Amino acid sequence: MTQPPANCPNCGAAITFRWSGSVQTVCEYCKSVLVRTDLDLEKIGQIAAFPSNNSPIQIGTEGVYGKHTFVVIGRIMYEYDQGNWNEWHVVMNDSTSGWLSDAQLEYAVSFAATGQALPESCKVGQQYRWNGQDYTVSSVTKAHYSGIEGELPFKYWDKSDVLFADLRSHSNRFGTVDYSEQPPLLFLGELVDFEGLKLTNLRTFEGWS
Repeated sequence: MTQPPANCPNCGAAITFRWSGSVQTVCEYCKSVLVRTDLDLEKIGQIAAFPSNNSPIQIGTEGVYGKHTFVVIGRIMYEYDQGNWNEWHVVMNDSTSGWLSDAQLEYAVSFAATGQALPESCKVGQQYRWNGQDYTVSSVTKAHYSGIEGELPFKYWDKSDVLFADLRSHSNRFGTVDYSEQPPLLFLGELVDFEGLKLTNLRTFEGWS
């Protein structure tokens, strides 16, 4: 649900939130990081030029997941020793929000999972059970936050190194424990095929077809 427009406190540009639950956004014009406080916007920082990336997904890309359509409204990018990946913030047509992970041509859709007991640390091979599903830690990745754009459901910018534990099941179920916050955050979902997302309004660039 689109919210009434406000103005960027830094440059005066019109700012319109696509989703009522968004807490933070980035001004498209001056790249100020803006946090919503009641009816006002507060500038909390400034982002540099966004790193180059070969993802065809962009803000405004639309797709289908299960019985719902969704639109991409935000992004966090991370760098690690094998390159970089994107966490796209998506809003479903039932007004819930989730994440579309885009890493090395592997895609996963996940949603925040609350009320679960989380380990203080994870090691590859450890097993956990959440929501009746068994998961095994497949990797523990130290990454570096490298940029944001669009709307996010929480305050997030200017992070340094962050730690993630990815988990897999015997099926295509997928999980991530995010240690960038304390207490850690858990996201559960599943691996998905790019074609199955039926994405439209993709970014075109040389080398992508």
